[in-house]
Amino acid sequence: MIIILMGVSGSGKTLVGQKLETALGWTFYDADNFHPATNIAKMQQGIPLDDVDRAPWLAILNQEIAQWLQAGHSSVLACSALKSRYREQLHLSHPQVKLVYLHGSQSLILQRLQQRQGHFMGSDLLQSQFDSLEEPTEGVRIEIDQGLDAIATQILTRLNLKSI
Repeated sequence: MIIILMGVSGSGKTLVGQKLETALGWTFYDADNFHPATNIAKMQQGIPLDDVDRAPWLAILNQEIAQWLQAGHSSVLACSALKSRYREQLHLSHPQVKLVYLHGSQSLILQRLQQRQGHFMGSDLLQSQFDSLEEPTEGVRIEIDQGLDAIATQILTRLNLKSI
């Protein structure tokens, strides 16, 4: 199984993904690590990515997910996947790919981003993320206004998974 944790920057995808990695003994991947250097440079300069920028990144993620599925490699992927057409490229139609939407208010996420250190995505780009966001109708929606353990437990319960 592959769990895709989606949401805007600052929604906790990486922290939740690492928590699930530990709980399940699966491999965690952060889609940010698959961005081309040009995308990272744009975001560091406060320039939002557009569909053209995201296309090669999504193609790489598509290939990675296909390989994980073929190998039977259970994993957790943190990926913004803000638009429906982006999510379609991530094999969501495959029965072993599960989408989890980490949902939170813009004010809560802004507060988190302002406290975050050492990430190329600054709080100045948050509005562009919310502007691009097409909330999913598929998958599981988890509210992030609670502790990390509670979020992870809800995900495990809703996906009928047991921690190791």
